[in-house]
Formats: sequence, C-alpha cells, structure tokens
Amino acid sequence: MIDVQNLSKRYGGFTAVDNISFRVEPGKIVGFLGPNGAGKTTTMRMLTCFLPPSHGVAKIAGFDVLESPLEVKRRVGYLPETPPLYTDMSVEGYLRFVGQLKGIDRKELSSRAENAMRRCALLDVRSKLISKLSKGYKQRVGLAQALLHDPELLILDEPTSGLDPKQILETRDLIRDLSGSHTIILSTHILPEVEQTCEDVIIINKGKLVATDTVANLRGRMRGVQTIVVEIGFAGEPPAVSDVQSTLASIPGAENARLKDRQGAHFVFEVDGSQNDTQLRPALAAAVVQRGWQLHEMKSVSYSLEDVFLQVTQGEASVDAKNTSDAGSGEVQG
Repeated sequence: MIDVQNLSKRYGGFTAVDNISFRVEPGKIVGFLGPNGAGKTTTMRMLTCFLPPSHGVAKIAGFDVLESPLEVKRRVGYLPETPPLYTDMSVEGYLRFVGQLKGIDRKELSSRAENAMRRCALLDVRSKLISKLSKGYKQRVGLAQALLHDPELLILDEPTSGLDPKQILETRDLIRDLSGSHTIILSTHILPEVEQTCEDVIIINKGKLVATDTVANLRGRMRGVQTIVVEIGFAGEPPAVSDVQSTLASIPGAENARLKDRQGAHFVFEVDGSQNDTQLRPALAAAVVQRGWQLHEMKSVSYSLEDVFLQVTQGEASVDAKNTSDAGSGEVQG
C-alpha cells in the first residue's frame, strides 16, 4: 500500500526528513511515532502530496506522489491535528461541500455523506452547526471528511487530541473498526493508544528512521535480554543481599542480578538472561528452593512501548533512569 524509499525533505540547510525507507502492507494500522520536531508531520504531508520531497520516492497504491499526485489524493484520506472545518456550516452541508471538492459524483454524494455520518456516529447531529458541536464531535466530522471518498489509505494526525476519556475510547473503537477495509497511519503522542490500536510501529527521530517492527517484536528487542523478577522470602534471619545476588547471577543463562526492592526479610531481584534461554526460569526456581529460601513469585518483565520509545529516541540511559526511578518507588513492574 505504501512504499517509501530514501525519502528526504530539506529546507535550505535544514534536513527535516533524512533518507527514510519503509513499507506498509494493505489493511494494517501502523503507529507513526517520534518526538516533537522528529519529522512526522513533514513525512505525512509528503505522503498526502501537500509537500514535494527533496529526494527519494514515495508511492501510494503504486502511484508516485510526484508523478501522479491526483491519483494519490484520490486514494488518501487525511485528518490533520486541527480538522479543516467550516464551523458556520451544518455537518451534512459541510460533508456535501467537501464531497464536491473531492469530485464525488452528485448521484453518489448523498449516499457517501450518509455512510460517512453513520460510520462516525454523526447522524444525530447531521443538521447542527459545526460551531455548536463538542470537541469530540468536531473530531468525528474531521474523520468523516477523510472517509467521505472511501480512500484506501487514512492518515490520522493526533486524532484523539483534546478529547475526554470517553471520546478517546470511542475514537479508538472507530479506528479499529476501519482497519481491514482501510490502511491506517496513526500519529499520536499517546503511546498506550498505539499499543491498544496498532499492529506495527514506525519510529523516527531527528528526521531519521530508528525503528520499524510489530509492537510485540519491539518490546522483545529491549536490551536484547529477558528480565525476570524474583521475589524471595526467608523464614529466619535473611542472608546478606550480596549472597543472594551472587547466587542468582551464577545460575547458567543469567547475565546479572540486581536488587529491585527490599522490605525486611523479603527481597525482590531482577535477573537478566539470554532472550532465547528458556531454561532460566526453572533454573532460578530450583536454585531458590535448594537454598531453603521461599519463592514468593517469579514473573517476566513486560516492557511497554514507552520503554522502547525512550530507548530508540534517547538512548539506553533514558530507560535505565526510568527503571531506577521505578525501583526507588518500591514498585515491581511486571
């Protein structure tokens, strides 16, 4: 559906997007992430033919954004962060107006507008002025205009920005419902939203592509290891922390062990091991039991997309700092 090869955008001596390449298969929901100023909006504007690239190739459904911009626009629906609304028009009147601008046949215009309003739950407010609508409904109208011509690709820039929790959930459900029949690029700063909505993730930083994979695979690549949290108790006087640490670190497959939390005779350790070592968990359990210690709990750490994002955009130190902060709070992340 999307094929980007060595795409760049320069403004004089400043490079906003630097030689990025990626592919998006039809029917996927892909999260497009990056810090402020990373080049996300510039990339989306090139894909929608609002900006010409300085170098490289971008194709939508086989059509080049430079050579066939009209064909690309027929296949793309774009919702910018601030929806392009005429607030003095009614919802239905606005959608009919946009439909005419998009060249939809007059015979189909009524049914297209009706379908867009139905899919975006706007039928109850079809006659209301857009200026009288809530922020959530205005976002729905913006999404309806993007859907109006039934595009193959939807590019959504911060579609839940400024919405309340209920409206965010409704918008997420709508986006998920649109998948399959549409390919969707979703740009947002709300990382849990990407985890709950998207299958794949593209991350850019300072104009460069730094990661592209499924959400699950990106989590699995964190540090290149698996981390297991082991909670141990002691019936009598607990041994020295260093003794427990050295015991856990000496187990075959373990790379290191570090104290996460301690409350009296209750220790919580994190043990890093080879990502593909399936023997580490039973080996840890056996070592604890053989020493006569009490194994209270053992679980794998589940890294979030936020951890991945911090690692690839700011470096390992950011993730380590976050983990240190978590340890100081006495909470076990799992």
